[in-house]
Amino acid sequence: MLLVLVAHLAAALLGPVAVRAIGRNAFYPLAVVPALSAVWLASMSPAQLAEEPRVESVPWIPQLGISLTFRLDTLSWVMALLATGIGTLVLLYCARYFKDTEPGLGRFAGVLTAFAGAMVGLVLADDVMVMFVFWELTTIFSYLLIGHYAEKQASRRAAINALISTTAGGLAMFVGLLMLGERAGTLSLAGIVEDPMWRAPDAFLVTALLLITAGAASKSALLPTHFWLPGAMAAPTPVSAYLHAAAMVKAGVYMVLRLDPAIAHVPSVGTVIAVLGAATMLLGGWRALRQTDIKLLLAYGTVSQLGFLMAVAGIATPDAALAATAMLVAHAAFKAPLFMVVGIIDKKFGTRDLRMLSGVWRVAPVVAAIGVLSAASMAAVPPLLGFVAKEAIFTALWEGGTGQRVLLIALVVGSILTVAYSWRFVVGAFGRAGGAPPVRAVRIPWGFWAPPAVIVAASLALPFASHPFEEVLRGFSETVPALGEHAEHGAVHLTMLPHLGVPLALSGLALGLGAVLAVLARPLERLQRAVSPQRWTDGRIGVLLDAERGFRAIMRAVDGLAILVTPLYQRGSLPFTLGTMLVVTIALAAPILIWQNPLPDNLVPFVTPVEVLLLVVAAVAAIGAARARRRLRAVFLITVTGYVVALYFLLAGAPDVAMTQVLVETMMTVVLVLALRRLPVYFSRRPLDLDRWVRWAIAIGTAAAMCGVAVYAAAARTQSPLGKDLIEAAYTIGGGHNVVNVTLVDARVWDTFGEISVLLVVATGVASLIFVTRREQAISRVSSLRTGRTIWNRRIDGELPRNLLEFDTRPEDVAGNRWRTWLSAGRTLAPQRRMVVLEVITRLSFPLMMMFSVYLLMAGHNHPGGGFAGGLVAGIALTLRYIAGGRYELSEAAPVQAGLVLGVGMATAVLAGVVPVAFGGSVFSTATPVLHVPVLGEVHLPTALLFDIGVYLVVIGVVLDILRSLGSQIDLHQEAEDG
Repeated sequence: MLLVLVAHLAAALLGPVAVRAIGRNAFYPLAVVPALSAVWLASMSPAQLAEEPRVESVPWIPQLGISLTFRLDTLSWVMALLATGIGTLVLLYCARYFKDTEPGLGRFAGVLTAFAGAMVGLVLADDVMVMFVFWELTTIFSYLLIGHYAEKQASRRAAINALISTTAGGLAMFVGLLMLGERAGTLSLAGIVEDPMWRAPDAFLVTALLLITAGAASKSALLPTHFWLPGAMAAPTPVSAYLHAAAMVKAGVYMVLRLDPAIAHVPSVGTVIAVLGAATMLLGGWRALRQTDIKLLLAYGTVSQLGFLMAVAGIATPDAALAATAMLVAHAAFKAPLFMVVGIIDKKFGTRDLRMLSGVWRVAPVVAAIGVLSAASMAAVPPLLGFVAKEAIFTALWEGGTGQRVLLIALVVGSILTVAYSWRFVVGAFGRAGGAPPVRAVRIPWGFWAPPAVIVAASLALPFASHPFEEVLRGFSETVPALGEHAEHGAVHLTMLPHLGVPLALSGLALGLGAVLAVLARPLERLQRAVSPQRWTDGRIGVLLDAERGFRAIMRAVDGLAILVTPLYQRGSLPFTLGTMLVVTIALAAPILIWQNPLPDNLVPFVTPVEVLLLVVAAVAAIGAARARRRLRAVFLITVTGYVVALYFLLAGAPDVAMTQVLVETMMTVVLVLALRRLPVYFSRRPLDLDRWVRWAIAIGTAAAMCGVAVYAAAARTQSPLGKDLIEAAYTIGGGHNVVNVTLVDARVWDTFGEISVLLVVATGVASLIFVTRREQAISRVSSLRTGRTIWNRRIDGELPRNLLEFDTRPEDVAGNRWRTWLSAGRTLAPQRRMVVLEVITRLSFPLMMMFSVYLLMAGHNHPGGGFAGGLVAGIALTLRYIAGGRYELSEAAPVQAGLVLGVGMATAVLAGVVPVAFGGSVFSTATPVLHVPVLGEVHLPTALLFDIGVYLVVIGVVLDILRSLGSQIDLHQEAEDG
């Protein structure tokens, strides 16, 4: 199962490349992945899966009990087969739907394939965390697919509506699942529904199920979030045929069916789901009868059918579960080809308006046949699959007791509306339209109509295999307990020839009254206009009755609140923003500190007198920085405080941390100095003394609060320190004696991976603020500089005597000596800006610093150092080259793009995590092979070193990016300003 998901991921990544290579025909090879997945699923024995589900598990975060666990039982088998089978046909359909010139086609192909994989992962996942990841991935991918036509406002709005609606519901569902996982003591969905806690459900469990219902309802477009689905019709039709007919919108129904064994014990939750579903079915059917756009007509019909499915799934009895699952398959089998037919009509005849479509059946009889058969199945015309499934639903509800018979009445009314809008679709799409000219004859290639035809053929064939189909679905329905008055079950069967009785009579009644509504279409339209809330309500009442208008009103209110609040705290002033954050920190910490007991008894003021001296130095430097008028002086004084902290670390016996602190402070000082070149020399004066006193009060208050928090937090320890235990574990597990570095690259490797990811984002952000046009610009080498041109010239520079400006050896003085300057790009600097002593120091120290950085990288597992410290040393070495020789010297030292170094570093770190999995280990697991090298002897090479190399390269890439942006680019700006 994991291989299926990896294959979809690989196909999604290759999709854009394939589209660039072969255009729209790339959808054919992309369809191979879901097709092979469907074949693999079809080769499984449903009966065997019902008895013993197939489970695959790979540890992911063992400390939290989270694993990549996938479980294939009857329900997930049916859903996965739908997702892969229809996904295959939709991808084939895309090859003829789009043109090679379609904008963003490569992105669309990759995202659609990725969505298919996410949907398969959602229905196969057994771990709550993993399932939720795939749940949200389907949300994100659907957002990208709905907003494919980004230049259209309707597409952007529809994508945002779908994203917000389904994400909000998803978060509620996540909370509910975590509540169930906490109570059951497991994050396994199978374990949750089988837990004995359901025998005595309480308010806690009811609340959790209601939260999950909210997520399922938003995903499946139930009231009041139903409006996002019709809006999503702004997406290309293949998206509607897959996401909104066979995949994403079924996720909510799947979740309810998955929890049916638990919902059976909580009938109140089932009632809520049934009521929501029935109301949605009626509203969707009523709205469908008003539509003139055949795609919108199907959209509201989908809303109605999803309500139908949810209402039946919420009943949570074995018979209802069987009927609901059969209808879920039937709905996918008739709705996907209907949307595909709409796409063919739209592309070939240029309109979806049923008032303009006339005589389509004459020029496209095959397409018309596909559409008519699919619509007939939607209307439950016997003996089609839709009829078989709906008859099973009616039977289940009729046999279920009084409450279910009340629900049956509502669903029969909804079925009448279904028949009416099915007829409206058929007549509008293929019949004659009064006053509209007949459509022109067009050629429709077989590759365009073959995918929907295959689905319709399956829909026609499946009723003839009703009994085997029923046996497959009973593998799931039998897992739902039969409780109370539903203990007797088994009255529901899937059959083309149902027994005479009330359910069959209700099916006939639905067909008959639906036909009457179809005949009375004109009077019905007038009635709908007369009773429409838009006619007799306005203002707040209209907003309350219209879900979409209400949603937009909420979004406008949120925007208005943001407009009011943001200027209060985000004025564009950094001091004000920081001051607000610090005041809030003081306000949160002060009450807790005041309520605490006196200072802890074990508080030690200092260990050695040196600590007091360092404290005085740090305090003087901090006060001096706060009082400094010159920005550069403040920067250097702040750096002093950082170096003092490093000395404290050293006194505490942490040389590794102390060295890292020194390197970070040094690098930060360099960055700040580079940035100061574009800022005034002096800080602005504050005219009011009150302002200065407020700043001092905030600073002192923050210092006191942080010191108090540190003291009381240290005194609140309840467990013994882990330091001693980490020493042995670092060597036996991580293969190193340096506990700090082993912790960073092994025990807490995920934290470090997140930190280097943040570093990459920071570098990108800094560069984006400086580079106006593009980030990766050509690297200027010394060889590309015009002869005689120098950099760092200033108009304010005066004339200096020539003998003071000759730094380099003349060719006639030292024949054959190619080293005429200390630095490679020394001559590119304006003579007034050159410092010979610095050039000499740089020439001598740069190779030593680079060797030292490599030593820190290689020795960090056993001695002070590591990839981070080594990367900082290398970065400081590159900084020294830049300061001594300018941007051309930097290019000579590192003639590569910073983005390339960052990318290689991140790729190396990811590779360090993935490679162990290929050898049977877990992600980022460490091995320590021992090599016997001549002269060197026994050499230990822990695999964590590969991750450390990635960290090393990322840090160098960040420094290089900063030097290119805050250094070289600002140089160019200043030179341009100086003319």
